[in-house]
Amino acid sequence: MPLQFATRLNNVETSAIRELFKLLGKPGIISFAGGFPDAAMFDVAGIKQAVDKALTDEPGGALQYGATEGYEPLREQLSAFMATKGAAVNQDGLIVTTGSQQALDLIGKTMISPGDKVIVEGPTFLATIQCFRLYGAELICAPVDEHGVKTDELEKLIAQHKPKFVYLIPTFGNPSGAMLSLERRKRVLELAVNTQTLIVEDDPYGDLYFGEQPPPSILALCAQQPGAREWVAHCGSMSKVLSPGLRVGWLIAQPELLAKATMCKQFSDAHTSTFAQATAAQYLKAGRMPATLANVRKVYAERAAAMGAALRRELGDAIEFNQPQGGLFFWARLTGAGGAIKDASELAKRAIEQGVAFVPGAPFFATDPDVSTLRLSFATADVAKINEGVAKLGQALKS
Repeated sequence: MPLQFATRLNNVETSAIRELFKLLGKPGIISFAGGFPDAAMFDVAGIKQAVDKALTDEPGGALQYGATEGYEPLREQLSAFMATKGAAVNQDGLIVTTGSQQALDLIGKTMISPGDKVIVEGPTFLATIQCFRLYGAELICAPVDEHGVKTDELEKLIAQHKPKFVYLIPTFGNPSGAMLSLERRKRVLELAVNTQTLIVEDDPYGDLYFGEQPPPSILALCAQQPGAREWVAHCGSMSKVLSPGLRVGWLIAQPELLAKATMCKQFSDAHTSTFAQATAAQYLKAGRMPATLANVRKVYAERAAAMGAALRRELGDAIEFNQPQGGLFFWARLTGAGGAIKDASELAKRAIEQGVAFVPGAPFFATDPDVSTLRLSFATADVAKINEGVAKLGQALKS
C-alpha cells in the first residue's frame, strides 16, 4: 500500500522558486531569481574572528547543548541591537530561532487552528503562504501599493473576517519592495489595539536602506500607542545582514506567546545551534555590524540604481515598477504595451532560453494572483551582469 501522508499536506505544494532553481544549472545563466544576499560581501574575516573568540572565551557554551530560549550572551546582544533601532526589548522578551523562518513557523504552530483566517499582504513572502496553509489557515489578501499595505482596506478586512492575526513585511517587503509609511504604521497599531488583533511584523530587510533611514518598526512605534505591545510580534534575522548560513533569527512577543513558542521549539530542534549563536554574539559584541551594513547598503544601492535604469532602457513602457529604496527586490508588472508579452510565466521560460532568470509574481499571491507581475533581485549580480541580464530580458520580451 502507498504511504498515507498527513492531510494537511494537501494544502501546500512545492515552492515555485525552488522548482525554478532546478533550471539554473545552465552554464553562464544570469540569475535575478534568488532572494539571498551576495556571498562576496560576507564579512568572512570578522566572522572568523568571532568564531575564534567564541571558542576561546567560552568553548563549553559554544559547543554544548543550550537553552531553548537562546544563548544568553546573544540574547543580550540582540536586546542592545534592537535598542539601536528604537525598540526597547529586554533579553527575556525574545527567543532565538533558527532563522526568522522558524519564528514564523512557531507563530503558525502556536496561533493557527484549521480554518482560522489570517490576513497577509498581496503579494507576500511565498514561504509564509506555504507555512500558514500547512497549519490550515484560510489566507485573506490585503492589497499593497508603493507605501505598503492599504490600511483603509486592511481595516475593512479585519472587520469582515476577524482574523487570528495579520502578517506584514512593512519595510522593503518581499516581493513588493514596498515601505509602509509612518502614517500607515501608526494606523496599523491603532487597528491592532482597537480590534485586539495580533500584528506579526517580519523585518529581515529593514537595515538594508539606501538613502534616508526608514520609519521606525511597528515594534518600536508601540511605545507611542498605549496597549499596542501586547498585540505585536516581531521577527528578525541575521541572514540578510551577516550570513544566512548561521541561521540566526529571533522572535519578540508578549510573554504568553513566547512561552508557547518556546515549548513548540523544544519539540522541533531543542535549540538553535549554540555554535552559531555564540559566533553571532561575538560578532555583535565586536561592533563590526555598522561598517558591514554601510558597505552592503552602498553596493546594493548601486545595483538597484543600475537595474532600474536598465529596465527603463531595455523594456521601456512594456514594464512598470517603483524604484526600491532598500531591500533586495524589484517588483514589476508587464503592461503589454506595443503588443509585448504580458504573462510573466511565459516570459520566464523565454528568459531562461536567453540566459537570464527571474521569478514570476503569481505564486506570491495567496488569492487572485496577478500573472503579469514578476520579482527581480539585484543582490547577487554586479552592475555589468545586471546590464547584460536586463538586455537579455529585453530580448526575451521581443522574442
